[in-house]
Amino acid sequence: MAETPLPFMIGTFVVLAVFFIVDIFFIGRKPHVPSTRECITHIGFFVVAALLFGGLLWMVAGSGPAIEFYSGWLTEYSLSIDNLFVFVIIMANFAVPKTLQKYVLSIGITVALVLRGLFILAGAALITRFTWVFFIFGAFLLVTAAKMVFGSDDDEEYHENGLIRMLRKFMKISDDYDGEHLRTTHDGQRYFTPMLVVFLAIGTTDVLFAFDSIPAIFGLTKDPFIVFTSNVFALLGLQQLFFLLGALLDKLVYLPIGLAVVLAFIGVKLILEAVHENTLPFINGGHAIEAVPEVPTWLSLGVIVVSIGTAAIASLIHMKAEETSK
Repeated sequence: MAETPLPFMIGTFVVLAVFFIVDIFFIGRKPHVPSTRECITHIGFFVVAALLFGGLLWMVAGSGPAIEFYSGWLTEYSLSIDNLFVFVIIMANFAVPKTLQKYVLSIGITVALVLRGLFILAGAALITRFTWVFFIFGAFLLVTAAKMVFGSDDDEEYHENGLIRMLRKFMKISDDYDGEHLRTTHDGQRYFTPMLVVFLAIGTTDVLFAFDSIPAIFGLTKDPFIVFTSNVFALLGLQQLFFLLGALLDKLVYLPIGLAVVLAFIGVKLILEAVHENTLPFINGGHAIEAVPEVPTWLSLGVIVVSIGTAAIASLIHMKAEETSK
């Protein structure tokens, strides 16, 4: 398998940076509620961009990295859709005006991307030195999959994390928004607006989701470049998806099951890799089990597509049946 050329990686980072700059400082700076047409256009653009990127990756690095990217992108995109449930709750919890929600998502997602990048670097360094961490990642994904299927509805409620609670204790935060401003003045005193808290809530909450998604994608590829680009392309267009699917998220009833199947499959894949590459005293007399099957990337891609596709179709059928019965 050929390595991804350095010029291609640098060019990719430059183009992705331009995407985010344009999205935040030009498109995102115009307070408005995106129309359905605008949302579909943006989402379509970023989906096509991801598909083209995978094709270019195939040309410069071979089929292996390209299939890994497609698998990782679909997994991260599917998990990002699940994140939208919490984003909806955060927006409602902080009473963010609809005209400012797109801007909030732009900044919040950018914060999340930076924090995810640091998390990816840490994860890459960890698995490079300690391959036994696959056991932990695999077990964590299996537990997460079980929670998605058997968990309670309480998980859908938003609870402020420790960072936000600490912020409220040490900083003066006003009750009202002042447009896009982070600072405002009341009775001659300077306050931070709730916009700052919302930015941090979106960004840090997304990183909490990364504890599910990052181990999942490391189960599909060990290449930090593919891990990072898969996350970026999954986050691009997420704000438009928020407005397009916001009213439909609660109707995608089978999406958690589809995601659970994907995470469970990747969890088993990681554990098999860990058994294959590590020597444990209680397994095979302290020798690595070379006969343990390795799951090919194309099979991973197939499982992801079938699981998410089936969940989406089943949800649509369920939604249609409910509408007919009314």
